[in-house]
Amino acid sequence: MTSRTAPLAVLFDRDNTLVADVPYNGDPELVRPMPGALEAVAAVRAAGLPIGVVSNQSGIARGIVTREQVDAVNARVDELFGGFDTWQVCPHGPDDGCLCRKPAPGMVLQAAEALGVDPARTVVIGDIGADVGAAHAAGARAVLVPTSVTRQQEVWAADAVASDLRDAVRMALAGDAA
Repeated sequence: MTSRTAPLAVLFDRDNTLVADVPYNGDPELVRPMPGALEAVAAVRAAGLPIGVVSNQSGIARGIVTREQVDAVNARVDELFGGFDTWQVCPHGPDDGCLCRKPAPGMVLQAAEALGVDPARTVVIGDIGADVGAAHAAGARAVLVPTSVTRQQEVWAADAVASDLRDAVRMALAGDAA
């Protein structure tokens, strides 16, 4: 992998990337940052880049959580991390055929527009292939941070893989995302 132009924005997946995944979480009290996540986000902020979150939340479509509950969880994430410049949430289910649900490009494109940056100068950091797929579909770059739910095929298919979130941010800021 060769070094590329440094990004103008960094987007993060929420569950299993920024915070520990609690399936269909509607309770802000259950929000726990992933190891190194607070420092990783702080490093992007210290670099002067806008930051955002792109998150599939199919529990809304499934009737498991309400949009208000998801918004309350996101507000807690904002509080813990010092705020994000944009939040893009897909409330649809996997079979709804929307253009926003990762790996579709919609949320990445909307985030880039909200931040006023070219998607090609944006990096998406996430833990599964859908995060990487959404980035590439939008013309953005991606760094995969594998967790216990990441399939081995997703790791093999990713062009940029980090050992942890801090490493992913280091790669993104150095222009080493793919």
